[in-house]
Amino acid sequence: MAQALRQFPEVSWVVFAGPEQAWTVVDPRVEVVRDFPANDRRPARLWADHVRVGPAARARGAAALLTVGFMPLRTGGLPVVMHVFSVHHLRTGARGGPGAWYRRWAVARGLRQAALVIANSRWTAEQLGAGGGRTAGGAGGKKRAPGRVLVSYEGVDHGRFHADLTAEDEAVRAREGWPREYLLWASNFYDYKRAELAIAAYARLAPEWRKRFPLVMAGGDWAGGRARAEQAAREGGVERDVRFLGWVDDAVLPALNRGARALVLATREETFGRSVAEAMACGCPCVVQDLPVLREVTAGAALLVDFADTAAAGAALAKICREDETVARLRVAGVRRAQAFSFEQLARERVAAIVSILGAKR
Repeated sequence: MAQALRQFPEVSWVVFAGPEQAWTVVDPRVEVVRDFPANDRRPARLWADHVRVGPAARARGAAALLTVGFMPLRTGGLPVVMHVFSVHHLRTGARGGPGAWYRRWAVARGLRQAALVIANSRWTAEQLGAGGGRTAGGAGGKKRAPGRVLVSYEGVDHGRFHADLTAEDEAVRAREGWPREYLLWASNFYDYKRAELAIAAYARLAPEWRKRFPLVMAGGDWAGGRARAEQAAREGGVERDVRFLGWVDDAVLPALNRGARALVLATREETFGRSVAEAMACGCPCVVQDLPVLREVTAGAALLVDFADTAAAGAALAKICREDETVARLRVAGVRRAQAFSFEQLARERVAAIVSILGAKR
């Protein structure tokens, strides 16, 4: 929003936020509406999203609606731009439960009816094409594809996530009690992040490397995921070498990345991989699951491995621990690659596309 305000002085914004939602952008062109419920009242929030917000936005003079993952039932006559940053609804086996059903319905409806769909990677856009939308012809015959899709990478705040050590980094490390050297796992303990596989790979390291480079796991619990990770560390015999930090404040994440030998990500799926982009920007080498989207995002600036192959993943971690030249190469390559991800570019691409749609409709 801050970048959009700078780059598009002719555009004003109406932001529908929950009563307690944090919001820091203060500008005469931004109206923050807090009359609608948030996720602590989910049924009421869904009703507001689909029925109340569209007409309310129209009454306040809005020309378009921006949503994440849904097309409102009542739009107030406004064109809808739908962001899609998750494709969990397409996951094999994700058929049960009202939440999964809602996501499939909401995204499919948006792909059919939204004026523009914004995806945060080419891989995400391809998944949306495979998962539903209008039928489009191609050289290989007909295929399922959404209508107009804009691929726009997520942004990194390079003012905070950068590779230059700061005077405060050491003070933060001492205050937070982080080890001098460490491997980093940074994520909430979602099931699909596969913390247990990261720990299993780490357990393949020789004891001297584990002593030098403890595995620091930063992130909040989710559905018992941290307890499962702690159990995996005990069963792998590395509980003394794995340190669980719990939830880490966003303000200290750059320092946590800059101090790490490498980021370890064993995830089963991503649509972009923000933690990887931020780590690369901080000069932190990355050892990540070999997924098409992470190949796209890292573009050769990371070690990619299948963490289901514990021996291969452990060998990749050992390479990081013992080869300073590999670490140095990945640092340089990662910083260079991370320059492709910025909020300046994000705002320019997305707002320009929306303004173009509105101009065409006029």
